[in-house]
Amino acid sequence: MALYLIGDVQGCDSALGNLLTTLDFSASRDTLYLLGDLVNRGPDSAGVLRRLMRLGHSARCLLGNHDLSLLAVASQLRAPHRGDTMDGVLQADDRAAMLDWLRHQRMAMHEHGVLMVHAGVLPQWDVSATLALATEVESALRGPGMTDFLAHMYGNEPAQWSDSLVGNDRLRVIVNALTRLRFCTAEGVMDLKTSGGPEAAPAGFLPWFDVPGRKTAGAVVAFGHWSTLGLLRRPDIISLDTGCVWGGCLSAIRLGATRDADELIQVKCVQAQAPGQVTRT
Repeated sequence: MALYLIGDVQGCDSALGNLLTTLDFSASRDTLYLLGDLVNRGPDSAGVLRRLMRLGHSARCLLGNHDLSLLAVASQLRAPHRGDTMDGVLQADDRAAMLDWLRHQRMAMHEHGVLMVHAGVLPQWDVSATLALATEVESALRGPGMTDFLAHMYGNEPAQWSDSLVGNDRLRVIVNALTRLRFCTAEGVMDLKTSGGPEAAPAGFLPWFDVPGRKTAGAVVAFGHWSTLGLLRRPDIISLDTGCVWGGCLSAIRLGATRDADELIQVKCVQAQAPGQVTRT
């Protein structure tokens, strides 16, 4: 049995198929953990969703900001951005099934000693808190109040976590941290506007995983989202967004018994978008 972490697919179904072939993946034997941004900007988001749905329990998926955006657009709560490629899902006969499957995916997972999120974790959250807070968002997505949740999901405020937050403000901070975070301060104030690499950090901000004293420092955290960071492998960090949609690679890590035993597998991707053609998030 093999366990694989996979970075941002973003609608590149051909690349995903090539990767699974390269892995010699077997749904009856192996398990995939996809780190979010399954859809959008690539040419075949519907193909990605259908493939993952067919794989059943052998494909364990996180929701990224693009996946949540698809749910919001489908609910007519948000207009598509420049460069979005959601029509294949929105106009499909099986649209309802794909969207229902999508809203039942996870916001965070802790499996095989690895905490998995799409983007990041605030320094005040340990593993248990991260999973509990992720469950709050999952419940909102799966329940009868999904539309209200999506209607209030967007915005950069509050920019800082507090245990006293309630309602939509609380859920918005959780979503922003788990699906959009790149930089924050030691106090957990998020910068949600800067999309460059670590060298682009605003004054007083650090990549979230380099903040001193973060409560997940003793854990291994795997994430995607940050293509300008790219591949990063440390004893405590696995970053796997290697820019498939931009013509980079689609990356997988086969988890070993230790981080030194992890194996990197990559397939080259056909460029589907150029960074200047889209609205970056």
